[in-house]
Amino acid sequence: MSRALARNGYEVSLAASGAEGVEMTRSAAFDLVAVDHYMPGQDGLATLEALRALPACPPIVYVTGSEESRIAVAALKSGAEDYVVKSIGEDFFDLLANSFEQVLERAQLRRAREAVEAELRASNARLEAMLKEVNHRVANNLQMIMSFVAMQSKTLADDGAREALQKTQQRIATVAQVNRRLYTTDDVEFVAMDDYFAGLATDLSESWSTAVGPRQIVATADPIRLCTDKAVALGMIANEWVSNACKYAYPQGEDGAVRLSLRHMAPLTIELAVEDDGAGLPVDGAVRGTGLGTRLIDALARTHKADVRYEPLLPGAIRPGTRAAMVLTLKQRDLSPRETGFD
Repeated sequence: MSRALARNGYEVSLAASGAEGVEMTRSAAFDLVAVDHYMPGQDGLATLEALRALPACPPIVYVTGSEESRIAVAALKSGAEDYVVKSIGEDFFDLLANSFEQVLERAQLRRAREAVEAELRASNARLEAMLKEVNHRVANNLQMIMSFVAMQSKTLADDGAREALQKTQQRIATVAQVNRRLYTTDDVEFVAMDDYFAGLATDLSESWSTAVGPRQIVATADPIRLCTDKAVALGMIANEWVSNACKYAYPQGEDGAVRLSLRHMAPLTIELAVEDDGAGLPVDGAVRGTGLGTRLIDALARTHKADVRYEPLLPGAIRPGTRAAMVLTLKQRDLSPRETGFD
């Protein structure tokens, strides 16, 4: 066998027993190991197990004169790459050489694949680090713009202009929160909406509450992880609805609660809703304020092909409240692969 393999270009080392072969493999770098089944001291299966326990075990071909299928099955289950039955004549040598060639080729392909996968993991790690840095810088830049807007609003005497700048500042903050979460978590592509809405509710409560008229904004969201553009769109719409509820649902100087929710309705369908217990919608349906928020909501809803509806929370009541809701159909790519919010 050694001479036949040498004629096929192989350099062969021989071991007289399984234990000796294991020690040779431990101390030398072989491309392939062929193991006989019947050997003195320990059989091939025990030798195969000892070889597989080595830190860098080369591929193994199991060779034996036994035609019992259970031995072949046991060898393959134990980690052998191939199984060859010994026979008399040149055909066996050709079969053995062909087996070695195929096993070595598979090993080479496996090493090449592992190298590519390692490089891909390293490349992804570099890309994630770059994306985190980009999101960090974007968040910082947005924070700087917010500061400029706040400084500008303090110089204005006109209440309407000052309020418009304050709303602009809150809209920028809504986007900045997304970028902040992208660089402070281990996911640079998808936003955890429950955390995002919890932070948004806190910010809006602080912005709209006064000493005589506090606003309690409570956010509840399923553990949904959405891609950035969907997260920003939902955040912007939620900001407009909550701001409208804080401003118009309750009289000046009265406490008021606003509830923000995001829930799964189906595997690829979600509902965003904002509810209040206030005075309800205007009877004539007229838009209050400048109408910019309403136009912004309509534009975002059209862009994302979402259905928007407004309705009394308690029809017929003295204070019917208002429920604003939007149903959005997602694509699979909009959800994180780790999405667990709906079973």
